[in-house]
Amino acid sequence: MGLLGAAAVRDGGAALPHGFWAAVRVWLEKPQVANRRLCGAAIEAEGTVPLGEGGEAASAGAAELGRLWREVRGQLPAGHGHGHLPPPLTAWGGPGRRSELRAVLRTLLPRGRPGGPPAPPTKELAVQDVYNGTVTFLPLEENSEGKYQIKKCNIYQIQLTHVKDDEWSLSIVAPFPEDWFSDGIAYPKLAWLGNELLSKLAKWSVEQKPSEFKSTLSLISVAKYSKVYQNLKEKYKDMVKVWPEVTDPEKFVYEDVAIATYLLILWEEERKEKGLTKKQSFVDLGCGNGLLVHILNNEGHSGRGIDVRRRKIWDMYGPGTHLEESTIMPGDSHLFPDTDWLIGNHSDELTPWIPVIAARSSYSCCYFVLPCCFFDFHGKYSRRQSKKTQYREYLDFVAEVGSVCGFHVEEDCLRIPSTKRVSFIGKNRIYPPAECALIDKQITQYINNRQTCAVVMCDRRVGFNHKDCSDDSCKEDSELPKNETETAGTTWMPGFQPREKVVQIRNCASLPRDFVDDVVLNVAKLLLNATPQKSCSNMHGGNTNIWNQGESLSLKEVAEHLNKETLKRLKSEYGGLQTLLKNNHQVFEVLNGRVHIRDWRKEKPSSKTKPEVKRHLSAEAFKTRLCWFFIHHPDGCSLPSESCPYAHGTEDLRQSQVIKKKKHLQ
Repeated sequence: MGLLGAAAVRDGGAALPHGFWAAVRVWLEKPQVANRRLCGAAIEAEGTVPLGEGGEAASAGAAELGRLWREVRGQLPAGHGHGHLPPPLTAWGGPGRRSELRAVLRTLLPRGRPGGPPAPPTKELAVQDVYNGTVTFLPLEENSEGKYQIKKCNIYQIQLTHVKDDEWSLSIVAPFPEDWFSDGIAYPKLAWLGNELLSKLAKWSVEQKPSEFKSTLSLISVAKYSKVYQNLKEKYKDMVKVWPEVTDPEKFVYEDVAIATYLLILWEEERKEKGLTKKQSFVDLGCGNGLLVHILNNEGHSGRGIDVRRRKIWDMYGPGTHLEESTIMPGDSHLFPDTDWLIGNHSDELTPWIPVIAARSSYSCCYFVLPCCFFDFHGKYSRRQSKKTQYREYLDFVAEVGSVCGFHVEEDCLRIPSTKRVSFIGKNRIYPPAECALIDKQITQYINNRQTCAVVMCDRRVGFNHKDCSDDSCKEDSELPKNETETAGTTWMPGFQPREKVVQIRNCASLPRDFVDDVVLNVAKLLLNATPQKSCSNMHGGNTNIWNQGESLSLKEVAEHLNKETLKRLKSEYGGLQTLLKNNHQVFEVLNGRVHIRDWRKEKPSSKTKPEVKRHLSAEAFKTRLCWFFIHHPDGCSLPSESCPYAHGTEDLRQSQVIKKKKHLQ
């Protein structure tokens, strides 16, 4: 018997032994959280099985599992000592001892490997003895006759032992460590089991907290997801190389591949449930780059994407991908009676409207929504509870909208590279077709009540900006529908403001130069005059000069010295004063909320950039702008002219090489 590792666990909160079994459950269902070379596990069957000879599985649903257990049980060596299995897999039993075990049959699903097909899945039988605090993992191999055999060299067991009081011991053992075969995927090295896995299990055992979210991919088959995802990823991986947008291609391409995978499996299951033969149609509202539409169209689903702004990449998809540049206003003119599914993938201000549009389009219309930015029907979402996180509160609101619209709302967590991964699916109604008018009236009243509450809480509306989650200043809007029929007309909410067609640049970069220069000069004077005596020695050619670096002030202190008109103008920009000062990094440093005058003598090249790139960039930009310190600082520049990257006077200024290159290309 080989002890791979042991960890002492102190349980001050009485979490054990229940916490141990919760940790084991994580390892059984979601092994990828510990072993990153797996993409998950599929639980094929589970139930109770007899410990000794005789007996049947406790439930009819576990009959197949019982047959498998009888098939492999005889392969387990009997007895104790070296070369034999640990109890309880040996055939012991006695008065007062439980004679049942719980067995879980799972399939481990490897991740795809770059440049090659994924490794084959691995089956495993996990046998739990709750009475003795052990779970034993039995790797299974299928022989030529279709029967399973235990791969004895890779058996391992996790054990929980109560030492005394609140002291427990967690250990992992392997009966045949000398024969262990590591494939580097489903079965890492023994050292990994005894160190990495053991430490995670010990942590999970006493820190198990109920999650406020559903398990990942809880509504679909993980095994099927893994297979389809790998196929689609291989099929569309070249999109990363030709991505023309400014967004990160790695994130957006693989995220849309993952969402498409989820929808394709969800829709396949729906066709089986409802006996459908034709693939579902769809409309993606606020489709953005359109890649999700492109994939779904390519995979045989008729549908289109609508967005207020055309993207460069749309031209690359070809005629088989149907994308439309149009503004979507929630109302009678934007209903989709012939569409099976509406999609809202990070659809911003349309997110709460999508269940409404689906409900009013037709009785059979379904929806899938993946909320990101927090929007209500009328504008930015306002928090109403403090006991939940803002994200959870907003998710509950979106789920509530679906329920009000008469859907049986299902929640699932996607496997995508995003912090906002929770989606909602409405594919079944909770009311008969005859009650459509009643539900429609209920929807109207709910929307009106939301808007009324919003005006009571704040008599200002929030402006919109596509794909932005930052708070914005409110705009006046106290217009409310006079009666319910008003929202049931052409536009369901008067004054609804869709996202802007042209994305405004609001990072202070578009502010007038003279305004920026004035703010920079005022802030610099404020810092320099805060403590005139604060100076630092400046050595040039053996002469000692005193150069005033000024004092550092907090952003709040700086803002208090600016006039109201300036602050109002800065507040309309994202980041405000801080962004403006950071943009002017020649003059200022903003560190931990405090503003400093930059001392160029202390500057070092960034270690993130390769040396040859640094030389190339510095050569192109050298002396192409005037030195602010040479012109405005009372002591001049802290660097001599030959060392300063900026020009000391117009005679020292030279034309930017970048500008020359652009002219040449034109």
